[in-house]
Amino acid sequence: MDTKKFLTGTVVGGITYFILGFLFYGLLLADFFEAQSGGADVMRAEDEMVWWALILGNFLYAAFLTYIFMKWAQISTFKSGLRAGAIIGIFLGLAYNLVYYGTSTLMTLTGALADVVLSTAIAAIVGGVIGAVLQVKPSQEPVAA
Repeated sequence: MDTKKFLTGTVVGGITYFILGFLFYGLLLADFFEAQSGGADVMRAEDEMVWWALILGNFLYAAFLTYIFMKWAQISTFKSGLRAGAIIGIFLGLAYNLVYYGTSTLMTLTGALADVVLSTAIAAIVGGVIGAVLQVKPSQEPVAA
């Protein structure tokens, strides 16, 4: 496996995950998801967030996608990364949201299903970005005359 491409895909994908998560969960849909909490006040305030864990989680998800794309799927275009990211995102999103819904009061069913849609969209975009990064061919060294 090309370590440089793996690290590049992981870093670019992790940054993309973090930005999209902040944009959608932290800004645009924060009030919606707060209203979908299952009655428990479980969200950390911004000044109480454990940033290292949040950032590491984003990078690990990106590393997971990058590894699958490089090692098992040979994905190296935006379009194929978008499609694969969506498929992986919907399965993982459904799996963890249904488990959380079935075992806790963290979120209403509406919130859990909305999170599936959002996590699928984010995984698709990140998958596309990683696919595009993997497509980039390293420049060739000039031939000595």
